[in-house]
Amino acid sequence: MPVPVTLDFLLCQGDFRLEMHEQVEARVVALFGPSGSGKTSVLESIAGLRSLEWGEIRIGSRTLYDSGAGVDVPSHRRKVGYVPQDLTLFSHMNVKHNILYGARSDRDDGSAEGLEQILSLLELHPFLDRRVSDLSGGERQRVAIARALTTEPLVLLLDEPLTALDRGLRARVLPYLKRIRDELATPMVYVSHDEAEVRALADWVVELDGGRTIRSGPALTPFAGP
Repeated sequence: MPVPVTLDFLLCQGDFRLEMHEQVEARVVALFGPSGSGKTSVLESIAGLRSLEWGEIRIGSRTLYDSGAGVDVPSHRRKVGYVPQDLTLFSHMNVKHNILYGARSDRDDGSAEGLEQILSLLELHPFLDRRVSDLSGGERQRVAIARALTTEPLVLLLDEPLTALDRGLRARVLPYLKRIRDELATPMVYVSHDEAEVRALADWVVELDGGRTIRSGPALTPFAGP
């Protein structure tokens, strides 16, 4: 079910200025555009890792940032599942311990069922005892996504999760992202500069260039291009 997402803010960092004025309802909002256009900065702003000049950030009914109301939820309390490009998996831990690292300490039986659902969706049961160093790139991506989902996030932020994979691995990982979209209620904000990938996954696309939106609309409408 689509979730209301409000990204309406100004970020200034040195000479770079990023403006967002988006209010959409979507399961997956894709941020599309060339390198340096501000895509990752949007994710970091949602996660509370950037200081903003003003604005509002809301996911569903939850306000994460509202400069007018004096609301700025600390990053560790925003309930955001963030999968950065470098993944930050722990090489000294096996897959199971990597995934459970992000799990909430107050999990109940329902949460345990949620963990089982995540493992099944991402088909990770055969890998739980393996070291992450023994996994392929696509398998490591699935582990990182599972770890983010075990935090029971309000929103899942994915920063170009398929970019480091070859075409074959991309084709194998993309269906798992579609499963998350279709079977979990967690909305996603998804960064990519691959038009085909965005069309396959997103229902709303915000195209950025130089820190500004050059197009915002359904994924099936024409792209302006990076």
